[in-house]
Amino acid sequence: MTTDLTHWQPRPQPDQRVLQGRFVRLEALDVARHGEELWCALQGPDPALWDYLPYGPFTERASFDAWLTGNAESRDPLFYAVIDQATGRALGLFSYLRIMALDGSIEIGHVAFGAPMQRTAGATEAIYLLARHAFDDLGYRRLEWKCDAANARSERAAERFGFTREGLFRQHMVRKGRNRDTAWFSIIDGEWPGCRNAFQLWLAAENFDEQGQQRQRLEALRG
Repeated sequence: MTTDLTHWQPRPQPDQRVLQGRFVRLEALDVARHGEELWCALQGPDPALWDYLPYGPFTERASFDAWLTGNAESRDPLFYAVIDQATGRALGLFSYLRIMALDGSIEIGHVAFGAPMQRTAGATEAIYLLARHAFDDLGYRRLEWKCDAANARSERAAERFGFTREGLFRQHMVRKGRNRDTAWFSIIDGEWPGCRNAFQLWLAAENFDEQGQQRQRLEALRG
């Protein structure tokens, strides 16, 4: 596909501004503010949380804090804490990475959501807030999602959020003593309006019943 990009200009770097949603808000990761809450949120009943991440699990607070400090200081990956609006507590973190401002390409990754946040409206809204910021505020052309091809949970999430599977990088990495084939997914700017509309319809108050259960699935709202 040939596209005239004669007038293309590099996109701005994300600046970690606070991104407000109905269920969650995203703010720059800060060890002093978020460390204790994240330590609590990321311990506990999800033994698979760290399986496909290149670090963790952390059994000692000191090593966890050192990891968190490195994340907070990093500019790429650029980390955000996910704050539950109802309680004000940090329940997870994730990042932009591979920030290619010259080409307008950016990735969401390093997703570590604690068990209280998983499979909630807030978890979906967190992804939506980063995606919306990348496309609508910063004007990026491409949003990426990558995961270990053995990580079925991450692959299902990518497809649910509207990412298109692009292919497989075989024997891409060695992580935690095992081979990683990497599955690649993306949303491009021409697809984003449909994805954005689905996210907004799904997150609307009227899509949830009195028990907080969804009335329509996100995938169904993309048509």
